[in-house]
Amino acid sequence: MQLWSNFGERVAAGSGIEELMEDLGHALADGGEDCLMLGGGNPAFIPEVEAVWETRMKELVSDSAALRKTLAVYDPPRGNPSFLRSLASMLRKEYGWDITEDHLAVTGGGQTAFFALFNLLAGTSPSGSLRKIHFPLMPEYIGYSNQGISPGSLSGSIPEIRKTSPHGFKYHIDFSVLPTDETVAAYCVSRPTNPSGNVLDDEEISKLSAMAKKAGIPLIIDNAYGLPFPNILFRQTTPLWADHHIFVFSLSKLGLPGTRTAVVVAKPQIARAVASMTAVTGLANGNFGQAITRPLIEDGTLLHLSQNFIRPYYEKKMRFARAKVADCFPKESSYALHETEGALFLWLWLPDCPLNSRQFYQKLKEKKVLVVPGEPFFFGLGKDADSWRHRHECIRISFAMKDDVVERGLELIGAEISRAYGM
Repeated sequence: MQLWSNFGERVAAGSGIEELMEDLGHALADGGEDCLMLGGGNPAFIPEVEAVWETRMKELVSDSAALRKTLAVYDPPRGNPSFLRSLASMLRKEYGWDITEDHLAVTGGGQTAFFALFNLLAGTSPSGSLRKIHFPLMPEYIGYSNQGISPGSLSGSIPEIRKTSPHGFKYHIDFSVLPTDETVAAYCVSRPTNPSGNVLDDEEISKLSAMAKKAGIPLIIDNAYGLPFPNILFRQTTPLWADHHIFVFSLSKLGLPGTRTAVVVAKPQIARAVASMTAVTGLANGNFGQAITRPLIEDGTLLHLSQNFIRPYYEKKMRFARAKVADCFPKESSYALHETEGALFLWLWLPDCPLNSRQFYQKLKEKKVLVVPGEPFFFGLGKDADSWRHRHECIRISFAMKDDVVERGLELIGAEISRAYGM
């Protein structure tokens, strides 16, 4: 007798993100302090930010009424009403968004938010047709790739690749190939993008928004690294609101990944649907993230931390890492780094490398350098990707670790590049 349903087969048989997180976790545990962890997505430990979390925890513990509400009371499935009002007020004040708390719904982390959104919007429709979430700019976040309950409900487009310098490049949306027919349920982009650090500019977002509106579909924007928090952005952008836009905010990259708290901002019909899905699948959301951050949203501390500590911290780390790459990667090789416009990563391209990214990953792992091979970030491309060698030539490198770890790891990566190219 078969144990799993079709859905069970899809989610219980493993996934790219599970495989990589298991591998990274075991390697770090087995390797101990000798491991150079440049592969994870965990945010850095920023002292000034951690001090605020410590203060808030002490405040909660010392206030018996607040502690009781946080530990012993279910919030509504949509989220804590005071938290929702505070966040909606911030977005109105900062960006002039025409929203209220009715536009918001809390979820148990960004991964949960996207599972809800993708499967509310895409998959097999009542008419029997298959509708898809389309990603206009591959590569994209590996955590999306197994989110669709219906097989084939995620698709993506190959980007334009433009060289920006002898060792630099940037992805751009190829608008000429974006599907606009009735099979598309929504477009989805991350801004900035994990893994590449790409940031779509305001013109690209406006053009994509216009195409989505004309097609009568939502534009989903993953804002895990974006404005107003945590603001891990190294170029000027504007968060653009429209009635057909769906934003997903997260507390994780503020330094609170353990709270598993995210917020969907969308028109009330969609926010209500997300809340209904929370009620069915999880009853309610965790209270800690909302309780910790609500007063910090109201008094401006969260914006202050993002602007004055989090963004500058990562920008300094990014510049340090890119400078080390320039120093220790072989200049005569054809390596290229994507322009690092946001997020926590360097995205390395090794054109025509004799090793694919998984083989290169294994070589580095033997040296106790942990990165992430690029193939799993290129999903939903179908036959279009069969002859596209680029998707086998990239790796993701985190620069969020301590500078000495990043420096030593990049030195070893540079040496491995020289060996791979036979230099």
